[in-house]
Amino acid sequence: MKSKKKAVVLLSGGMDSCITAAEAVIKHSEVFFLHFSYRQRTEKRELKAFNEIAKFFSVKNKIILKSDFLKIIGGSSLTDFSKNLGKSRIDGIPDTYVPFRNGIFISIASAFAESVGAEYIYIGAVWEDSSGYPDCRPEFYKAMNKAVNLGTRPSSKIKIITPIINLKKSEIIKKGIRLKAPLHLTWSCYQNSRIACGKCESCKLRLKAFKEAGIIDPIPYKK
Repeated sequence: MKSKKKAVVLLSGGMDSCITAAEAVIKHSEVFFLHFSYRQRTEKRELKAFNEIAKFFSVKNKIILKSDFLKIIGGSSLTDFSKNLGKSRIDGIPDTYVPFRNGIFISIASAFAESVGAEYIYIGAVWEDSSGYPDCRPEFYKAMNKAVNLGTRPSSKIKIITPIINLKKSEIIKKGIRLKAPLHLTWSCYQNSRIACGKCESCKLRLKAFKEAGIIDPIPYKK
């Protein structure tokens, strides 16, 4: 039986967020899909994936927020097109990391959740088998949960849900198959918008995961 408590899902259009969305749709009777377009390299393609996934799940509560402030702030090859994508690291973290992106998104999602009376925020963060972005760590979400509850009305009782954070990528794919998530509609490539490059870090992680899961990736690749 589905919960009557409302849920907000951060849906980028990627594989992890799609599978997270599938779980939220199964568990909650009213779901809001929230998408951020922040002038990233594959902005239009990610938005297309978001809309197609929302249509697949018959979710009409769609919120699309567009802003260029993350591009203005800089510090990432995803928003600074003059940088070579994924060619450098600082403290072991790839240059595709967007400074505090998930923290910013969670903060905005919390404001929206409070405004519509939603008690859950779902995000497809992955730590164990990912790029190692600091805002994907389990302890980060524990801290954010506390901050959100301290910074909102006592009656709000908002909880951040990270259902795949400790799973390996291959396990996430298998979970997606079980949940009947539309993996064919997702987009993970950081570089291209028509045919996935197969060479960027996101493509490599995705291809490796499908191979380990023993499942053919349904999206097209250049290489």
